[in-house]
Amino acid sequence: MSPKDLSHEVREIDRKLLALLNERARAVTQLAQDAHGAGHALRDPSEEEGTFERLEQLQDKAGGAFPKSALRPVFREIMSACLSLNEPLSVAYLGPPGTFTQMAARFLFGVTATYVENSTIAAVFDAVVRQTAELGVVPIENSTEGGVSFTLDCLLEYDVKIQRELVLDVAYCLIAKHEDVASIEHVYSHPQALAQCRAWLAKHLPQAQLVMSPSTSAAARQAAGDDRAAAVASRLAAELNGLHVLRDGIQDRVQNATRFIVIGQADAPPSGQDKTSLVFSTAHKKGALRAVLEIFDEEELNLTRIESRPYGSRLWEYAFFTDLEGHRTDPPVARALERLRSACGQVKVLGSYPRSP
Repeated sequence: MSPKDLSHEVREIDRKLLALLNERARAVTQLAQDAHGAGHALRDPSEEEGTFERLEQLQDKAGGAFPKSALRPVFREIMSACLSLNEPLSVAYLGPPGTFTQMAARFLFGVTATYVENSTIAAVFDAVVRQTAELGVVPIENSTEGGVSFTLDCLLEYDVKIQRELVLDVAYCLIAKHEDVASIEHVYSHPQALAQCRAWLAKHLPQAQLVMSPSTSAAARQAAGDDRAAAVASRLAAELNGLHVLRDGIQDRVQNATRFIVIGQADAPPSGQDKTSLVFSTAHKKGALRAVLEIFDEEELNLTRIESRPYGSRLWEYAFFTDLEGHRTDPPVARALERLRSACGQVKVLGSYPRSP
């Protein structure tokens, strides 16, 4: 087939794809009308994940030429665009633009959602509670530095539910207006980012002063206005601020990931591959924590995380943030929660949601 014929074939395929996209949009609109009539929500994280898995399995069987790694991004945008015709979605996130949190939000909800920038994690929670945004996206845990204390405190304070999670690989760059590393006197970044690059900075920029910023994006803006400074931020932040990437992947651990959560007003329905997050407090006496952990063991529940945090203004009292496998409606989890409420001073279920693939 000649190049001219191939070009014609590609254009014809594009025409068919466009027709199929329009057909899909019409079908989703009908589904939305039926769902609203029955009082059901159209957005379902577990159904979305199931769709991705089915498509990947079909691609494996077909042995198709289209990259498997591109299936999720492409179909996520298609699904998001079709849903936006019927259920416009507003998502609050920890800004400013260019943060890894914004990247996580766009990865989850595509470009057609309306994104509401917030300057603090508490502001994201407040936006969801006041319903100025339907959902919120915040970081909760990093593979290097552990839990994000501001998020954990807000989960204890606000009446919201975790609906989804996403584990996103985090690669930090050293970015600046110029390409002269030797002239750097200040390095701006968020405390978490500085901590995750501590060893690299100590080795390569021992003379530089580390300056804390509200976010990695704010750090990039500060570096853009300072000829003697650099920032630790994402490659996206460098592009948005017209900065050079001096070094890429400067985090101390090559496998560096951050876990993000989506918060909303209600739990996600069971998917069969779920996680439940909760927080509990125990009496201040010998063996109290061990007795609680025995409940999980007796119900054969697998804990994937447990972390203690000071309990508000109560001196030397702690709350235990815990993740376990299973949905709150699963019988073993439901039994454990009932037993916990009898054994603990406080139990708060933070949400049940599909585990991040």
